Amino acid sequence: MDLNKLKGQLQTEIDTAFLYNSIANIQSDDNLSRVLQSLAQIETGHAEHMLNKVRDLEPNHKMPTPSSRAKFQLKLGKLFGYSSIISSLSNIEKQFAVNSIKNKIEKGEKPTGFEHNHLNIIEAVNNNAALNVSGGFLSKFESRHKSVGGNALRAAVLGSNDGLVSNMSLVMGVAGAAVSNNTILLTGIAGLMAGAISMSLGEWLSVQSSRELNQRQIDLEMEELEASPEEEKKELVLLYQAKGMNVIEAQKLADKAFENPDSAIDAIIKEELGIDKEELGGSAWEAAIASFILFAIGAIIPLYPFMILDGKNAILLSIASSVVGLFGIGAAITLLTGKSILFSGLRQVAFGLAAAAVTYGIGTLIGVSLAV
Repeated sequence: MDLNKLKGQLQTEIDTAFLYNSIANIQSDDNLSRVLQSLAQIETGHAEHMLNKVRDLEPNHKMPTPSSRAKFQLKLGKLFGYSSIISSLSNIEKQFAVNSIKNKIEKGEKPTGFEHNHLNIIEAVNNNAALNVSGGFLSKFESRHKSVGGNALRAAVLGSNDGLVSNMSLVMGVAGAAVSNNTILLTGIAGLMAGAISMSLGEWLSVQSSRELNQRQIDLEMEELEASPEEEKKELVLLYQAKGMNVIEAQKLADKAFENPDSAIDAIIKEELGIDKEELGGSAWEAAIASFILFAIGAIIPLYPFMILDGKNAILLSIASSVVGLFGIGAAITLLTGKSILFSGLRQVAFGLAAAAVTYGIGTLIGVSLAV
């Protein structure tokens, strides 16, 4: 192996352990301090392992001291706050994970995702420090479950909005060219079908890819649990502490989780990956069908007037129906944003009509030029 590369990795491990220890020493929160010290010990162990590799090539090489860069970084942290150091450590952990996976692939081994645990822990430390609330992660877990309804509402609002605005713009553009009702209907139906199919396919791919990624992560964690259960348990204890529990509560909860393999993997999946094993991101087909229907509902609003009327009457009814639909969508958005219903509804109407006005104007110009 490249000696200089090994020395660089060794120095990084030393610097990382130094920064973890230094930040731990100034923590007022005993839980966070213990977590950071534990991470420092882990990195020190990595450094010793790396030193042995270096000594295979250079027997007299000594364990280095923290670099000037790491010491300067700590001084900057004292002046401007330690969040920048936590962020830097997070980036280092990300690189450790990437390098570990790359090395295992090159050796023909399966990646386990074990190094990602350190990244999860340091990010949890960062989040907990920012919240400055002991046990604040409990409310975060509760909000994760409550957000499901919000995500569904968001998907419904955005899907119907996309259908309404895109098809209204399309229909107004064609109507502006002064073509027949049959042409407007054909164009609108084609736009509805094309948009709904595209939206549903995109949603299916998104959800299915998410499910496959989540399942892959679960498989990796199960392999890691079988290979080194004690290490996984230690990581879970640290993660609980990083999120606000004291060491006794964290140890008790981890012990409880590791009473049997099923509860152990469930705890690891939930806490480290943030994945609901039962749902794995939801059903791809349900998402695709719902997306198709919601887009179609929105798209039919500006189109149906041309099925019962023609000419300017159809255009005026289409605009009026679209205004009502846009205002309703804007009002629904307030359930997500908390803004005023009137403000949100009128804003949505303004944006939708502006898009329709542009396409209608373009259609008119094209219609005039074709007539000439």
